[in-house]
Amino acid sequence: MEMLPYTKEAFELLHQGAITLAEIEANGIRIDTEYLNKSIRGMRHRIRHLYRGLQNSEVMKIWKQEYKDRTNINSHDQLGHVLFDIMKYECPSKTDGEKYKTDEKTLSTIDHPFVQEYLQIKKYQKSLQTNLMGIKKETVDGFLHPFFNLHLVQTFRSSSDSPNFQNIPVRQAKISKLIRRAFIARPGHRLVEADYNGIEIRVATCYHQDPTMIEYLNDSSKDMHRDMAMECYKLPLSELTPSNKDDKEEVKRAKDIRYCGKNCFVFPQFYGDWYIDCARNLWEAIDTMKLHTRNGLSLREYLHKKGIAELGDLNPKEKPRLGTMEYHIQKVELSFWNDKFPVYNRWRKKWLEEYRKKGWMLTKTGFICQGMMKRNEIINYPVQGSAFHCLLFALIRLNKELKKNHMKSLIVGQIHDSIIGDVVDEELKDYLALSHHVMVDELKDEWDWINVPIDIEAEVTPVNGNWYEKKEMKIV
Repeated sequence: MEMLPYTKEAFELLHQGAITLAEIEANGIRIDTEYLNKSIRGMRHRIRHLYRGLQNSEVMKIWKQEYKDRTNINSHDQLGHVLFDIMKYECPSKTDGEKYKTDEKTLSTIDHPFVQEYLQIKKYQKSLQTNLMGIKKETVDGFLHPFFNLHLVQTFRSSSDSPNFQNIPVRQAKISKLIRRAFIARPGHRLVEADYNGIEIRVATCYHQDPTMIEYLNDSSKDMHRDMAMECYKLPLSELTPSNKDDKEEVKRAKDIRYCGKNCFVFPQFYGDWYIDCARNLWEAIDTMKLHTRNGLSLREYLHKKGIAELGDLNPKEKPRLGTMEYHIQKVELSFWNDKFPVYNRWRKKWLEEYRKKGWMLTKTGFICQGMMKRNEIINYPVQGSAFHCLLFALIRLNKELKKNHMKSLIVGQIHDSIIGDVVDEELKDYLALSHHVMVDELKDEWDWINVPIDIEAEVTPVNGNWYEKKEMKIV
């Protein structure tokens, strides 16, 4: 598959975008090298300590009995054999080659101290090698200059490397804190992250024009992800509405359940997935994210009381059985597309038919998608590409306006739907106002096909602060 600029405006967007991203790379983002080196030493010590604990565990004794001098703690095949053949834990899925899966998702379902510590080591190793060491390797004179590419992703979203600035963990709180603290503002500056709010859903709505979706976007009291989390887990509204917003644990619990509704059902459905995968992911998330009701009851036990006792067979050749998560999510899926978003559903079918007739499609931003594509790619790629083009337009315009107004603030990074600035404290108010003007007002003036509300949110660090310290700030 390839996406090509079809209009002069589309070509100009790519051309100016490449120049702007090169300038952002040259600006660089400041790194706290002393903290980074200290964190690397601390992480190595932590990993060694955890490994010593594993070596003295009962599981390791079983492992060494089985493999003797061939014992290799990094062997996934050996780990799978020990856990699932010898210790008789249930493996929810296997690889295409019929080997046991020992990825994070699978191992997270096993409630055993050895497995949990093993997973923690793997997370630490990844954060050490990929993130901390990756940042150190590419830091020059206290600044990191990651590459931002426009030519490597088929959907014409951007990518990043050396290191991958767009792949810093967010959901893993401790690791996120560890890494983001290494990114600091220049002296007298603040780091500012301006983020489009649900830009892909908004751009998708500009394609399909479903009235229910438009209503969700126009009414701030409505929350599609919350509503679908309630349906998927059979929860009342009270479970997704914290009674005390100052209770961090309660707020996090509700956010985690909503997150699963969004990322295990809504987005997968929009991107072409189906009920079997959604049911599996929603079910497994209960254990991996430790989802529970307000009174502490696991959602697994809660669903059992609601008549859902097991996941189901997940066999596409067989009808789902009553009393399974699979059966329930199939019903939710049918209602989602036939009752809640029927116009969106008709658009998907029409879009597919037109592509199959012509072999190509024209995006809202003037690019042609053509070539061999899977069903979900035909629907997703134009939306993802157009959504990123909104950010790319904003990057170009904001960068020009900063220079035009002789401001000292700089753009130092971007992550698909957000812009990271290194902003002089005295310029903060003007920078936020300018960001909103460019990202919202100028964007809608540029493309009249954007006929739904566009909004941004901003998070700001203290003066001389680090990226982890960012907090939401209203744009006046």
